[in-house]
Amino acid sequence: MGINKDQVAGRAKEAGGKIQQEVGKLTGDKTQQAKGLANQVVGAGQAKAGDLVEKLKDANKPR
Repeated sequence: MGINKDQVAGRAKEAGGKIQQEVGKLTGDKTQQAKGLANQVVGAGQAKAGDLVEKLKDANKPR
């Protein structure tokens, strides 16, 4: 199974969102916390979509 750009970008967005959320917690900024959580959700979805694409590619390979 390979790695595609959606998997990489999604996981990066997910990690960045976690950092953003934690910074928001430390500074007491509820907006940053919410944006960080939203980025985590979007990133997780993008990574899952990339995972699905790779599974479909693998399933369609001749054996």
